[in-house]
Formats: sequence, structure tokens, C-alpha cells
Amino acid sequence: MKFFENTFNYDYSFPAVTLAYFLRYPNPYSRHVLTSDVIDRYVDPVTQRLHTTRLHLKKSKVPSAMLKLLPKGIGGADNSGQSIILETSVIDVHEGWMQTESRNMEWTGVLSVVEKQVYHRSRSGDADSFASSQSAPGLGIDDGLKGECTSVKTTVTFKSRLGQNMLGRSKKDATVEDDAPKKGFFASWSTAGIQRTIELIGVKRTRDAVFRSKQGMNVVLERLRTGGIVAVVEGMRQDREGGPGHEGPWKRVWLHGAQKEGHYDDE
Repeated sequence: MKFFENTFNYDYSFPAVTLAYFLRYPNPYSRHVLTSDVIDRYVDPVTQRLHTTRLHLKKSKVPSAMLKLLPKGIGGADNSGQSIILETSVIDVHEGWMQTESRNMEWTGVLSVVEKQVYHRSRSGDADSFASSQSAPGLGIDDGLKGECTSVKTTVTFKSRLGQNMLGRSKKDATVEDDAPKKGFFASWSTAGIQRTIELIGVKRTRDAVFRSKQGMNVVLERLRTGGIVAVVEGMRQDREGGPGHEGPWKRVWLHGAQKEGHYDDE
């Protein structure tokens, strides 16, 4: 089992960040997300916390590096190129925190990925940085909340059972000629070695995914700040249509985020 952890701050208030979280698809960094659907939502009458369950349909294929560890027919022609992600979240507006969990529903026998995030209302340690995010008039969602930012801790857990499953299959299918090279390959590896390889591939992909996710959130947050919900909806339309609109107004946001994340790969 492998873990990936990342912590960062958004220079926006907690209400803005949590709203952007639910409005983040589509954006220029999430072209692979096809649909997002709320399947359950309610406010707990005792705690007054908002609980939401959503399903995201995404374009997704098993990485080529993983395909080399799979028998014929898995991840190839039988792979639809789509996957479903189950997302649950809980928000406590009064205490100023949100907890989310996302997990893949397909290919769990190959690699199970569970991402957990914890958002907390906090005070900005860099007053100049936060003030710059307030310089343009817009929705005013941060009015009265100057000096507030939102901290986010992301933890991703990877668990692969592929090695154990494949080694078991190789023994059962000893009479199948096509599997002979594959059996020899798996026989040279330990179960733990196969699992570690799959999990490390997942870690590398997740590093990139977390970076793109933050960039996408920054785009949505900037749209909220400058134009409110109207700007977000218009941005969604442009992103769905693939028009030129998402290459102009948000270029400054992408560059700003890229500069701030220059140290990312060293973490």
C-alpha cells in the first residue's frame, strides 16, 4: 500500500473555495470529465452539516505501463475508456471545514485509489498575496472576509491486488498456451513486487492529477471572483464546447498557478 500527501492554501475564503469545489467541472484542466451527477444531498438536522454524494464519469484508460502487467483482454479492446468516480463530501459551514472522499469504481482489482481531502478556514500568512486576489470587483463572495484563506490537505491511498490475483490465475490456467510467457513473467516476480509496481504507477499519475486539479480550481475561483455564478456558467459552456474563450481570460490564472507550483515536483 502506498500513500501520497500534499498540503497547500487557496488565497480565497472558505465559502468561495467550497462553492468552487462543487462548480469545478468542467474547466480547462478537466477535459477528461464527461459528466457530474448528484445522487444524494441532505442537511443533517442535528449537526446542520451538508452531505453530498456525486458520481463523476471520466475518460480513463489503464496506463500502458500497467497493461504490460495484465493478461490479454484486460485493458485493451474490452476497456471502454471511461470510469466512474464516487465522491462524498461533508461541509460544516459554522465550524469552517469540509471533508471529501473520492474513489474509483472500476479496476479496483488492479488498483484501488482513495483520495481524501480536508479543507479548513484559516488566516492568510501573506497579506499582500491575499490582497491581490481582492483587487478586482466581482461577485463579492469574499466581502468582509479579507485576510481569510483556505488550507487543503490531500491524502491518497493506493492498494493493488493485481499480483496476488494474477499469480493465482497463472496456476489455474497452466494449460493455456497463450498465457505461458505471461506466467513466466509473473513467476519471476514476488506478489509484493507486482503490487508495489502498480502502486508506484498510481502515485506518479496522482501527482500530475492533483496539480491539474488545483489549477482547475484556481480557474473556477477566478471566474467566481470576477463575474460570479454567471461567469462560471459561461466558462462551463465554453469549456464544454472547446471554444477559444478558455484560452484568453484565464491565461493569467494558469500562469500565476504554474509559478506558484514551480516547486511541486520536489515535494
